[in-house]
Amino acid sequence: MIEPYGERSKTITLGADRGFDTKDFVNELRSMNVTPHVAQNTAGRRSAIDGRTTRHPGYATSLRIRKRIEEAFGWIKTVAGLAKSRFRGIERTGWAFSFAAAAYNLVRLPRLLAVSS
Repeated sequence: MIEPYGERSKTITLGADRGFDTKDFVNELRSMNVTPHVAQNTAGRRSAIDGRTTRHPGYATSLRIRKRIEEAFGWIKTVAGLAKSRFRGIERTGWAFSFAAAAYNLVRLPRLLAVSS
């Protein structure tokens, strides 16, 4: 998925959850000129993400934004009931996801309008 972007001269970032905090994955990204913004997994072991990445303010920002994105997917799975699809086929499942995402946007709208005014 990231290979088309690997040949760029400019460094890009890739965010992922702590399940991707492995030496092989992190080293592969770095060899492709991609900065890994992977959440650190320090449960019983050392993280593959070292100070080269975590010292930058962009790393913390990336984790905060990732949390916001996960909140939307969590709402879609629990409240909208799409943890397990009731539909067969890519088209119908895609339609249900789009409908649920639109409903989530409507739920967020009052909060967004309150912040801007």
